[in-house]
Amino acid sequence: MAERLHVRPLGRPDVMVYREVRLQALRDDPSAFLTTAQEFAGRPLESVAARLEATPHAVTFGAFMDGTLVGLLTLVREESAVLAHRANVYGVSVAPAARGQGVGDALLDTVVAHARTWPGVRSLHLAVMETQVAARRLYGRHGFRVWGRQPDAVCQGGALLAEDWMWRPLTPAD
Repeated sequence: MAERLHVRPLGRPDVMVYREVRLQALRDDPSAFLTTAQEFAGRPLESVAARLEATPHAVTFGAFMDGTLVGLLTLVREESAVLAHRANVYGVSVAPAARGQGVGDALLDTVVAHARTWPGVRSLHLAVMETQVAARRLYGRHGFRVWGRQPDAVCQGGALLAEDWMWRPLTPAD
């Protein structure tokens, strides 16, 4: 019997399903992301496919539940020599129907393990909009702590939203 929840790196062959899931996430929860659905929809498919190719500094993971892509997360290591000890988490989303079933936890567990394979990476960083209470709880369960807040990070529909910046150290024992 197939595993009910499986997380793996995505690549070019996944571009169509990735595009569909990412676009739906942007539509479902626009305040969670800095990219709008309209901006993403306008990107050429080749550009989206190219960004799915794993590199020594970046990888996008997909969480599949019963074979259906239901979660996304991108991990990007800083390339500058003075910042190469850091990796950033971007574009996290879980389909509404799959929430509360461990998808976010599985994505973060996978990303923490992957980041540890990058020599010299000592910490993970991310930003979460103030409206994303459940996401902040998820990150907190995985050792992320708020270190700062930008009060006017984005303006959506005339409303200013704050963004919390979070980090977690990477240690072998945690």
